[in-house]
Amino acid sequence: MMTPMRLRHELAYDAPPADVLAMIGDPLFWDRVGKANDVISWTPTVGTEAGSVRVVIDEEQRTAGVPSFAKKIVGESTRVIITQVWRGQEASYEIETPGKPTHVKGTATLSENGTGSVLVYDLEVKASVPLIGGKLEKLVVDLTKEGFDKEQAVGAAWLAGEGR
Repeated sequence: MMTPMRLRHELAYDAPPADVLAMIGDPLFWDRVGKANDVISWTPTVGTEAGSVRVVIDEEQRTAGVPSFAKKIVGESTRVIITQVWRGQEASYEIETPGKPTHVKGTATLSENGTGSVLVYDLEVKASVPLIGGKLEKLVVDLTKEGFDKEQAVGAAWLAGEGR
């Protein structure tokens, strides 16, 4: 059995953690992130429950440009459900791909960094496919990093007052 691939990715923001958390809890922010990621469709849902903020983004992603070994598995598009449950400045984080052999799970942590904040995603990526699981995990890691980088760019603009 293969060990899941690790993904640790940091997003820096020029705003205090309280402002970043407010942004994360705003469905309009996730709408902007969906547009930046050029997904086919997306539905962000944000709710509060028992002192936590639950963010769920249900989206249909394009698979154009995905290598042929993965295209056979994921098809022309793939559904992705991202769930974050924030309790203070820490969250559980999960990416589900219904009907596909990949799964991402871990944490997100927001902390003060000088005059700004840093948001750290610490995740495990698992692909349950014999022989090509490692290659598929690497692809998921690369695509997830691209998505996080777009999220950071949208967030930086959002926190600077653009696009709201």
